[in-house]
Amino acid sequence: MNNRFIYLDHAATTAMRPEVFEAMQPYFIEKYGNPSSIYSLARDGKKAIEESRDKVAGVLGGRSDEIFFTGSGTEADNWAIKGVAYANKFKGNHIITTSIEHHAVLNTCQYLESDGFEVTYLPVDENGLVTPEQVEKAIKPNTILISIMFANNEIGTIQPISEIGKLARERGIYFHTDAVQAVGNVPINVADMNIDLLSLSGHKFYGPKGIGSLYIRKGVKITSLLHGGSQERGRRASTENVSAIVGLGKAIELATRNIEEQSKKLIALRDRTIEEVMRKIPYVKLNGHMMQRLPGNVNFAFEFIEGESVLLMLDMKGIAASTGSACTSGSLDPSHILLAIGVSPELANGSLRLTFGEENTQEDVDYLLEVLPAIVERLREMSPLYEGVEGGNKSYAV
Repeated sequence: MNNRFIYLDHAATTAMRPEVFEAMQPYFIEKYGNPSSIYSLARDGKKAIEESRDKVAGVLGGRSDEIFFTGSGTEADNWAIKGVAYANKFKGNHIITTSIEHHAVLNTCQYLESDGFEVTYLPVDENGLVTPEQVEKAIKPNTILISIMFANNEIGTIQPISEIGKLARERGIYFHTDAVQAVGNVPINVADMNIDLLSLSGHKFYGPKGIGSLYIRKGVKITSLLHGGSQERGRRASTENVSAIVGLGKAIELATRNIEEQSKKLIALRDRTIEEVMRKIPYVKLNGHMMQRLPGNVNFAFEFIEGESVLLMLDMKGIAASTGSACTSGSLDPSHILLAIGVSPELANGSLRLTFGEENTQEDVDYLLEVLPAIVERLREMSPLYEGVEGGNKSYAV
């Protein structure tokens, strides 16, 4: 039995840091007051919330009164898109997004289409990139919102956010970015990047699950998604989850403290994995941009085998990975992201996503490179599609 365990699925979720758990603990039992009350027990929670708000604002380069806490990144995406759409429908009903967004954005846009809004889903190139020129051509007189993810959750490609944001700002159109995968991995400044709304999620950077945040630039016209009490300055009803908010604040502070140093480490792990897998395993394609991608993201597609079989055999060797987004793991359909960048359905079914985190080492990569080629070869030997394959293009370098 293999006793080794290597976690390579940080894009799905991350383990909570001990320091984050420690910061959260007092607000479960000792400081449990409802922060909307006025006695001292409640004021402790209110103060902690505002301190976390300050931390998020500081990391993003925004103001504290522009930060609103949500129950998840999905809620933040829904609020940004629906809130702007309904608050500005007197100006227009057209929204621009891309074909490779997370389903939190895509399904929200599809819902708005059923309610009379018009949505343009921009195609991407073979690297998963959309260009500012594409966005500009898609703008109409009735365009009210552009929503383009900062970095893709499956293939890691980072979009030209600053340029698109500048274009939107010049046209008087609100710009939202789903930065759930980017926050804690790459530096972000909402002012410099011309971002009006930004979504993030705590459990992607070693914080708790069930907590997210939406940055809303002051002056943006947006309706509330949840109605009820006057929490979050009347913008997001619901008793605040104080412990989770404290955890998010602590987590984002720690995740961005040495972000450049951490990024260099992850890039080294990422690039070595890409180079060696492409060298050791034939008939493999790297998905996503070679360089313009998240520091810890690697995504391959292996010909003649299924990704789920690779995952099961990696798991037997003590390695946790994924085939793509954890939110679509129950679907048998090929990844909509891989299809959008031109990968065939057959090849898309052979995908493997490896996402590194701060605890991973070069020794982890050594072990991965030791077991992965043998797993792929063994699965191919059992595949009737692989029989008699000789010569041909054995790699698909990007």
